[in-house]
Amino acid sequence: MIYRARIVMPVSQPPIEDGAVVVSGNRITAVAPWSELKSRHAKEVKDLGDSILLPGLVNAHCHLDYTGMTGLLAPKQFPDWIKGLLALKSAASYTDYAEAWLTGAKMLLRTGTTTVADIEAVPELLPEVWSSTPLRVASFLELTCVKSKRVPEEILREAKTKMASLKPKRGFVGLSPHALYSTTPAFLQHVARRSGKTRLTMHVAESLAEFDMYAHRRGSLFDWLKSQRDMDDCGQGTPVKEIYQCGLLGENFLAVHANYLESGDIKLLAKTKSSVVHCPRSHAYFRHKTFPYKELAVAGVNVCLGTDSLASMTKMSRAPLELNMFTEMRHFGSHVPPDTILKMATMNGARALGLAGQIGELSPGAWADFITVPFHGKTKDAVAAVVNFKGRVTHSIIDGIANELA
Repeated sequence: MIYRARIVMPVSQPPIEDGAVVVSGNRITAVAPWSELKSRHAKEVKDLGDSILLPGLVNAHCHLDYTGMTGLLAPKQFPDWIKGLLALKSAASYTDYAEAWLTGAKMLLRTGTTTVADIEAVPELLPEVWSSTPLRVASFLELTCVKSKRVPEEILREAKTKMASLKPKRGFVGLSPHALYSTTPAFLQHVARRSGKTRLTMHVAESLAEFDMYAHRRGSLFDWLKSQRDMDDCGQGTPVKEIYQCGLLGENFLAVHANYLESGDIKLLAKTKSSVVHCPRSHAYFRHKTFPYKELAVAGVNVCLGTDSLASMTKMSRAPLELNMFTEMRHFGSHVPPDTILKMATMNGARALGLAGQIGELSPGAWADFITVPFHGKTKDAVAAVVNFKGRVTHSIIDGIANELA
């Protein structure tokens, strides 16, 4: 099959006017101007007309389980929000979680995401929910130990047993130690020693309360948790330094949020080749200080984008809240060039998930995961038009198969 469009946007190279993508099975075999391909390939041609064809968006951090909690939590100080979230989770049933997961997946599909890194707090949902979506899903099993008081070996053994039982058709399974404050150093060290090349993701330095707890042994999070856990790990350094000392940072590690960093933290993230996932709307919801993108980028840290969950978003217009990577790109701000923002939502996310060259770009050998959006402007304005796009994508192809976008 050859897909032709007014603009083909590989992301890994400049936009191609009147371009085409050749697909064989579930892989891309060629990307070039239509004039170069039309005489070389005797394949069926699908002309997508006045549109931009680009790689499917890569959502590097999401909580599909929480989609049903939309609008149920008002913006508060982070520890109070966590308490509210825990109350909602304890009251939710298996059916609630399943319906939320599927609803969130449909939102992502119709708004251009083709790969999502999802934190799975209810592993019982797997693998059934996978079969209900064409999305390429990286399911990270959420791990905590403070509340349960279970030993690290038992928790990790149970998670690995679950991982071994799962055979994803698309995507993969990883591990997500939830956060420093919901785990212990012994547990994190055990995960670091025993996880091998497994992809890991973790909420890191998300709030000022977390930073103060670890760097200074103070603040609202410290006061809330001091009766629930041993606090000897606090006051030893910043959250990033704590995680580094536990042995978690590395090329297979995604530090989610990383809003409160010192210069030494950024150097550690760069040194270890860890990735950082920024969630713009969640960041705005909590009114965090300015995200240190410039400092991270200058240091060479791979920064990508995620939606987080609808439990930490504020409605900004008449339109209903939804999981939407285009909206995250728009909210990231005008101080960063559009082509950089687009790479954060595609190629950078692919790199963070260990799938560079496979997703997030249109190139020979990559999976045939791409989307289209309508476009009637000039080629020079195409990237900005994508970053500022509002609405539903007109086509979504994942693994070489076209999807219904109801």
